[in-house]
Amino acid sequence: MHIHIGRDMYNKPVKITASKTLTLTNILVESSRNKGIDLIGIIDCHAPAVQQEIIQLINQKKAYELKDGGIRFENVTLLLGSEIEVYDANCKGPIHVLCYFPTLANIAYFSEWLTTRMKNITLSSQRYYGTAKDLQYKVKELDGIFIPAHIFTPFKSLYGRGVTRTLQEVFDPDLIDGVELGLSSDTSMADQISELHDYTFVTNSDAHSLAKIAREYQELNMDEPSFKEFNLALHGVAGRGVKQNYGMNPLLGKYHQTVCNNCLEQVSLETTECPNCGSAKIIKGVSDRIQELKDTNLKVGHRPNYLYQVPLEYLPKLGPKTFEKLLERFGTEMNVIHYATYEQLIDVVSEKLARSIIDMRESKLKINAGGGGKYGTIS
Repeated sequence: MHIHIGRDMYNKPVKITASKTLTLTNILVESSRNKGIDLIGIIDCHAPAVQQEIIQLINQKKAYELKDGGIRFENVTLLLGSEIEVYDANCKGPIHVLCYFPTLANIAYFSEWLTTRMKNITLSSQRYYGTAKDLQYKVKELDGIFIPAHIFTPFKSLYGRGVTRTLQEVFDPDLIDGVELGLSSDTSMADQISELHDYTFVTNSDAHSLAKIAREYQELNMDEPSFKEFNLALHGVAGRGVKQNYGMNPLLGKYHQTVCNNCLEQVSLETTECPNCGSAKIIKGVSDRIQELKDTNLKVGHRPNYLYQVPLEYLPKLGPKTFEKLLERFGTEMNVIHYATYEQLIDVVSEKLARSIIDMRESKLKINAGGGGKYGTIS
């Protein structure tokens, strides 16, 4: 539910740091045919050229708008989203939020509204000039969904930079539909903060390339993949809800541990100067930030399981050709990661690689923790 656009239909950048191959059509094809994902959120759909490409696909009869919200392309439903940076007078630093809308008409209206409150509507994750609550009100006026993004990341997030202690410093808590955990945390970590207990946790990839799609996702109980059903699932209505969260081990996240910004050596939170290189620039890790905010040990009874998974690209010696062979044999990356047996795998890859995939599934591989913008690694 958090995928960026690298280039629009005119080959102009949308998310400047994203891959040039991360186009709307490529995302839809990859999600439908290779990843085995039923519902995706592309969060750069406020850009006019992205909306134009969606309309072009509809006109070409390759996609169509659903009655209950969303755009259906082959086997995948696209939810129209926008990632926005908020930094009003109540914020201690910038905060990124995700806004989703049911129809093209709604997000087109939202884009028009943003043009007077944003310097460049064609780019991703741009600064919105207005209050966070006014943004929430507008999203709700347009029947939208509002979710704070990667809430613990040290830069540009709710708890990482935006507030001192509580989300109520900035947001109306009643107008939040869920919270996105980010790659460096999981359910058990986030539930140490009591004000999050009432919200559904979503686990998303924040994909900047096609390979990163579905490195985190959720399995949902709902009647069909649509905007309406996703909204019901976020609020646990009529049997809908998150069945399981799938995410990377938080140790693999780019900001899990506190490190020196200069040499990336792990340091303690109390450190004022890196003992390795002497730098005073310390990047606080998600794990330490959560310990600062922790106010409860109570377990939340309704939480779904959080299952660790590792994208295949993280495995040493699994190259593009081997990846294609696995997809040809098992259909989707999810089937390889979660379901293919050891006996089935050794028909396609080496015994050593097959064992690595199984060990990865069973959380037996050694992980070197990430921090300071550098992903963790698997030994």
